[in-house]
Amino acid sequence: MSFSDRLLYFHKRHRWLSHVIFWLIYLLIGVSSSKYRDGDRGTYGFEFTSDALYMSAEMFFAYSLAYFVVPQFIRKRYLLSVVGFVVLGYSSCVLGRVFIVKICEPLAGIAPKAFETYGEILRDIPKLLYNYFIDMMAAASIFVFLKILKDQLIIQKRALQLEKEKAETELKLLKTQLNPHFLFNTLNNIYSLSLTSSPATSGSIARLADILDHMLYRCNTQFVPLKAEISLINNYIGLEKLRYDDRLTVNIKTDIQNEIEIAPLILLSLVENAFKHGASDDTNAPMIDIDVYADTESVIFRISNTIAEKSNAAVPESNERIGLNNLRRQLDLIYGDAYKLAVIRDENRFNVELAIKLKQAAPQYEKDQVLVG
Repeated sequence: MSFSDRLLYFHKRHRWLSHVIFWLIYLLIGVSSSKYRDGDRGTYGFEFTSDALYMSAEMFFAYSLAYFVVPQFIRKRYLLSVVGFVVLGYSSCVLGRVFIVKICEPLAGIAPKAFETYGEILRDIPKLLYNYFIDMMAAASIFVFLKILKDQLIIQKRALQLEKEKAETELKLLKTQLNPHFLFNTLNNIYSLSLTSSPATSGSIARLADILDHMLYRCNTQFVPLKAEISLINNYIGLEKLRYDDRLTVNIKTDIQNEIEIAPLILLSLVENAFKHGASDDTNAPMIDIDVYADTESVIFRISNTIAEKSNAAVPESNERIGLNNLRRQLDLIYGDAYKLAVIRDENRFNVELAIKLKQAAPQYEKDQVLVG
């Protein structure tokens, strides 16, 4: 958590205390400067009393400016904000002058001036303007600036949180779009195996159970172990091969040098696409080659599938890239610019290569928190 996040968190939990601390710091700075200016002529008790009284007038103007004048100006009530600024500024200056003349100067041993009546104080506009308004405005400006800065940080945090929630919702929706008829086809295949009492029935059910367990319970986190994704792909291939007998060839080569994590279901989308638009359309001897390489810095996933001869002439772009647009959107949300997806089609094969830089994989909003209620 950054320093600004900690300040916002403290202000949220201890709102009144944060205001007290701010004004105490402001009072200590004022007492220090007054003591330095007055030297031995004023004691610390007198400086604290006089500065605290005068600061109460500054606080009145600061809170009036922050919670009334500025909000009215933002709401485009310009006349009300100008009138409020003038009236509240004048009132604060009069209040500060009264504290000085009627309380602080007598405490310091200065006899009250005969002409300095309340009426004289109210009418002495030049003195109120030049001797008091500048001080009042300085204190109020600091307070208002910090309040605006705090409000802006809260707005940014809230926007980041909303963006994060939006991205997470979109990712969940994208995950639910992964081959919705896969389960239906698999259950039909298992049903056919059960009718013939095939020994592959129990194994197929176990594979399907592992797939459902992975997709329903292990994919709720942002990243999952790569080996778990490879196991998911193997189970998926095992179930898909039930449809093709021995005419389908799938070659898998893995070189995982380190145990790393990756976004869930990303690789499965590419395998699914190869089956949907490669093996299912090839009535001869379809072949799918998969190559996975991973180390601490990157993951490289290559998949290639044969193309049926009847589709060599022309295949609509939409058919070729079904699932790939979904995949690109997921990659953009999770990895940003830290990935490259290359799709190459030649006469006989459809090739896809996905390269991910793991050091840049964490999304920007991952550690952001909303500190407002």
